[in-house]
Order: sequence, then structure tokens, then C-alpha cells
Amino acid sequence: MSDNAAFEANRKAWNARALLHVNSTFYDVESFVAGRNSLSAIELELLGDVQGKKVLHLQCHFGQDTLSMARMGATVTGLDLSDTSIEEARKLTERCGLKASWVLSNVIDHRPELDGQFDIVFTSYGTIGWLPDLKPWAANIKRYLKPGGRLVFVEFHPVMWMYDNDLTYVQYSYFNRETIVEEEQGSYAARNADVKLSSTCWNHDLGEVLTALLNEGLRIDRFTELDGSPHDCFANTVKGNDGLYRIKGMEGKLPMVYGVSASRPL
Repeated sequence: MSDNAAFEANRKAWNARALLHVNSTFYDVESFVAGRNSLSAIELELLGDVQGKKVLHLQCHFGQDTLSMARMGATVTGLDLSDTSIEEARKLTERCGLKASWVLSNVIDHRPELDGQFDIVFTSYGTIGWLPDLKPWAANIKRYLKPGGRLVFVEFHPVMWMYDNDLTYVQYSYFNRETIVEEEQGSYAARNADVKLSSTCWNHDLGEVLTALLNEGLRIDRFTELDGSPHDCFANTVKGNDGLYRIKGMEGKLPMVYGVSASRPL
């Protein structure tokens, strides 16, 4: 399958997911409209104070995290491949009485109108796995940041993507050595949904991620790893006293999430 065909298949899958997710208990839209902040502790810590900052949220889905930052005082722009997600993000913006801009685009396609506009580029959870090559991703991040601007990136650890969907055995390489095509019943946020979604993805080891950013001249200011996920989107999880979800029988043994803060030099 060509990359363009994979992107189109993934766009259709995310359109279907968006419709499932806006009605799911996982995303709990009603509590979000009522004021809940959807950002997790690691994201909030890496972001810091966003009051008055211009933030670009890449691969924003239907906009809860984007709008959470708007509530924190940021001027926000969300970008996503899925036209349904962007449509739902606009609806959610109106329901919340907030202001946001939305861009329908593949994250690896350069949007010159965004160049040098943002204090922070933010992206989190389940994002880079949909990209075959991180070079254009990193290049766009640099382009969109103002000099002195920061990238805040939180993602599920590549070790997690080595396992089968039931987290019982290692199925895929840690490294980006294969195109992974899977058919999923339902979605991580609506596991019992009567729909099958076909997706194409790629695993990206930490060395590939950090090298892509460094090669664009970005400075890595902080790197952190967690042994649990703030989101219950894997199979066979147990919730710890700290609120993080871990794989039953492997608690404390697997890195599940990592975070990067990087900056564009002045």
C-alpha cells in the first residue's frame, strides 16, 4: 500500500472513530462541556503556564485537549487529517463558548500560513504512529514555532506498540522496520462498537523520534518516561493508586508513556 493510500484509509478510519468517540464514556463530552480539563498531569507539567500563548495542537482529534488549553488562556489552533474530527471540534467549540481555529490537513503537509506563528506546538497520544517518516513532521514543527518557541510532545511508548492488541506477546519490532496493517473491532474508546476499522501504522523508536527533532536544530530540554498511562486505552489494565493504568501482571515493568519538551533556538 502506498503512503497516500494508507493516509486515505486512516482518514476514513478516524472519521468513523470521531463519531464513536464523541458519544463515548471514554471522552465524556458532557463533563467536558461542563468544565472538565482533559489534559493529564504529565501534559500540564510540560506545558506550564499557557496564558497568553499561541498554541498549535497537531493531530488534535475532535478538540478536547485543544479547548482545554483555550480554557487555560491560550489562543489555540487545532490541526487534524479527519474532516469529521474537525467538524466535531467546531461543534464542541460552540457548545463550550470558546474560541479556536481549526485546520484540516495531514500533519506532514507543510502549511506555510502557520510558519513562525506559535509559542508552543503541542501533540499527544497516538499521533506519530500514523506517520511512515518523522522527518517532515519534525520539519513542520520547527517551521511553525517562533524562535524560542517550544514543542510539548507526549506519546505512548514504542515498547507498547510491540505487543499484540491483548498485550500477551511481542508481535512487532521496536524499530520502524515494517508497515503494520491491522483491523480493529470497535475502538479504544468504544470497544464494543459494531464496526471494524482498518488502519495502517508504523512504530517509531525513541532514537528515531529524538534524532528527527535534533536534525531540525531543536534543543531537547526534557525527556521523561512513565510506567503507567493516564488513559485506559489498552487491554487488561489495572488502575494504580496514582490514577495511572498499567498492564495486569506487568505493573511497573513496562514504560508506557514518554514526554519530550524541546525548543527552537532564538
